[in-house]
Amino acid sequence: MKRVIAVIGGRRVKRGLLTVAEEVGRLIAERGAVLMCGGLGGIMEAAAKGAKHAGGLTLGILPQDDKESANPYIDVPVATGLGIGRNVIIARTADAVVAIGGQYGTLSEIAFSLQLKKTVVGIQTWDIDGVLMAETPEEAVAKIFDGLTGS
Repeated sequence: MKRVIAVIGGRRVKRGLLTVAEEVGRLIAERGAVLMCGGLGGIMEAAAKGAKHAGGLTLGILPQDDKESANPYIDVPVATGLGIGRNVIIARTADAVVAIGGQYGTLSEIAFSLQLKKTVVGIQTWDIDGVLMAETPEEAVAKIFDGLTGS
């Protein structure tokens, strides 16, 4: 079974973080994992774009109740109609999580993931107990896959 790696982060972000997210997405796809995100813009779209350009499969867990709201790089849109409640689905489904930037929605996804004992690696995000911080996309993805093989 393929691993599912979530990339979480905000819709409104600094341009530099979009480049980071795209690279994280590419590296996840190159490792053969499915990239999961919230399916919308910003970090989510950048990560899905990177995964798609590397030939990967993308899964978007949408807060809306229509699939058409997904960004153009999502292969499998899941329309939940749950609003921010979809954050629990992302945390539960992911084998591991990369958090890039983000506000309170990202913080909730981090908290749910940590409660579920998932590996969470962060780049310029909430520096809280349990989050493994990384400086680069390469370091983040390496820590994610190291955590998966160690579990």
